[in-house]
Amino acid sequence: MSINVYLNFNGNTREAVEFYAQVFNTEIVTISTFGESPQSPDFPLPEEAKNLIMHAMINVGSSPMMFSDTFPGMPFTLGNNITLSYQGSSEDELRSIFNKLSDGGTVGMELQETFWSKCYGQVTDKFDINWQLNLPPQQ
Repeated sequence: MSINVYLNFNGNTREAVEFYAQVFNTEIVTISTFGESPQSPDFPLPEEAKNLIMHAMINVGSSPMMFSDTFPGMPFTLGNNITLSYQGSSEDELRSIFNKLSDGGTVGMELQETFWSKCYGQVTDKFDINWQLNLPPQQ
């Protein structure tokens, strides 16, 4: 289990990842665009989203630092672009934490299976802290 920082940017994530990798003298672990993700014919990807970063990661010491661009049309507020990402150890644990964080908060994405996780969701708690909950693939 761990809590990691997740930074969102408005179209300049690739530049930010490269900058922080240089600052911390580390390699880019992963960098993927929205266009590289599996596509659904029911929800075509807007052209302006294809080259935006869906997920990127570097390691700063033993701490992962993760990044993404906001999806076109989604709100972006400079200063509120930090999310805490909780990496859980079981689906039951994630559901319990998600339900507690949701109490008095706002669910952005219900816990669900995604192409990268068996269980993933987003919630803003009652203190306006943004959370991503994720079950890593090895679970």
